[in-house]
Amino acid sequence: MSKLSIAVVGAGIGGLTAALALARQGHTVTLVERRTGFSEVGAGLQLSPNASRILIRLGLGPALRRVATEPERVVVRAIRSGKPIGEVALGAFMRERFEAPYWVVHRADLQTILLDAVRSEPSIRLVMGRAVESVESDPSQAALTWISAGGARETITADLIVGADGVWSKVRQQLGDGTQPTYRGYIAWRATLDRSAAPAKLAGDETGLWLGPQGHVVHYPIAGGRLVNVVAIERNPAPVDGWAAPGRREDLLARYASAAPALRELLAQPQEWLRWSLFDHPAERLAKGRIALLGDAAHPVLPFLAQGAAMAIEEAATLASLLREARSDIPQILSAYERQRLGRAAQVQKEARTNGRIYHAGALIAFGRDRVMRHLGSEGMTKRYDWLYGFRTPE
Repeated sequence: MSKLSIAVVGAGIGGLTAALALARQGHTVTLVERRTGFSEVGAGLQLSPNASRILIRLGLGPALRRVATEPERVVVRAIRSGKPIGEVALGAFMRERFEAPYWVVHRADLQTILLDAVRSEPSIRLVMGRAVESVESDPSQAALTWISAGGARETITADLIVGADGVWSKVRQQLGDGTQPTYRGYIAWRATLDRSAAPAKLAGDETGLWLGPQGHVVHYPIAGGRLVNVVAIERNPAPVDGWAAPGRREDLLARYASAAPALRELLAQPQEWLRWSLFDHPAERLAKGRIALLGDAAHPVLPFLAQGAAMAIEEAATLASLLREARSDIPQILSAYERQRLGRAAQVQKEARTNGRIYHAGALIAFGRDRVMRHLGSEGMTKRYDWLYGFRTPE
């Protein structure tokens, strides 16, 4: 195996996973992060089997089992009446069907586990507080220039550069894509609360999904079951700034004034809410020359399929697998990576947008949606996503 020098831009979930997977293949990695430190930004995320099996294969299973929760099912309810609409089988059924668990986890817990693993790898250099200024690629090498918090400029060269720097990716612009992500008319509110404070009927080992024409709510236990993560989606023509804009609980409750009592009780518990706007961007390019993109840097995806983190993890594993031998031309390998990932990324984006329309359907379409859910049953609802959860990278 040829050892490569690789620069990964962005130390989020995708960048950390990519750095770890590439280092485990024997490559040397420089992981560059704009932030000067790691914080607990974000709340919960869902690790479906297509992502959890990759993390387990990287040796993170024991650590994740200590902090993750494995819900038995998703219970789908109508926001106004609270009546059950349908279920999606998770738990044992998901694990047996896909040979990997469906976990829910606090983002900070997953980040900490990945960061500990990255820091234990001697072939990974983690560089914090560096803002990327430019990325270049020529036939023989790639170059990355960053600026430190103190204003010092530095350029490094590498065999290839991986952009994992999120929705507003600087690296994506270097692939010739200067268009901005599109705001899709939704704002997400997020909060966590002690599980003991949740209404008894909503505090079990299950995921709750509440559907209505003006928005929907998702909640599930995280932090080893100690906390409940809540995300509430509202239609709004105007986006908010940043990923953690404060939100007034009273405003959210006014939005959900007609919700079922148990849901309103849940939404009333958290004292602090944070908001972010939902954007996406067509999956058009994932590689050019010696530069590759993964996750939100390549194709921001709406959260209505719970696949944002999973797509980044899949792509980190796919890239590492293709670079295992690294005997052929790097641009050819990255071109193969783009071919393997582009169609899947576009399909996930399309399904997420479709789910958004279905979740927020008016009365007539909602009537048909509810009938389909009941007809399929909990296991049938899971089997609809065999194409998604069954993804595997070559061993």
